[in-house]
Amino acid sequence: MGIVSKPIPSRAPVAATARGFTLIEIMVVLVIAGIILGVVSVNAMPSSRQLLQNEAQRVALLLQLARDEAIVRNQPIAIEIDAYRYRFLLRSDNVWKPIEGDDMLREREFKRAPLIMTLEPPISEQGEKGMRIVFGREPVDKPFVLRLGYEGASVAIQADGIGHFTVE
Repeated sequence: MGIVSKPIPSRAPVAATARGFTLIEIMVVLVIAGIILGVVSVNAMPSSRQLLQNEAQRVALLLQLARDEAIVRNQPIAIEIDAYRYRFLLRSDNVWKPIEGDDMLREREFKRAPLIMTLEPPISEQGEKGMRIVFGREPVDKPFVLRLGYEGASVAIQADGIGHFTVE
């Protein structure tokens, strides 16, 4: 038996194929990346409405806490609000005194100021630094709506009088 040899296929020189991206493909990728960055940067910077909504949520939670504290302590607690800040007061010996030493009911400044505020129904008691909302010892208070406004945006905190505070 002889050795059978198979013919070896000849390798013809193959033209080098160009590898890489075309200018159009690179431009499409850059446009998509730009759109994504634009959307992310818009969502990363909250609007005035979102900032006001967050501030109103914080105030609503603190109002609920102040109302509950007034019932537990069996002493009236008030919030005094002006365009720049708010603070909580405790009525002791017929005098309103700022609550000190309480990290939750401490005086705070609004992150964006000045705020435009309205209270419905209008209050009869005016504090030394602005409007004053008083929470008594009773579990039922008068319902009210506190509106906060900033740069054309407006948010309302609604109190139903039995301890529920909602932000709209």
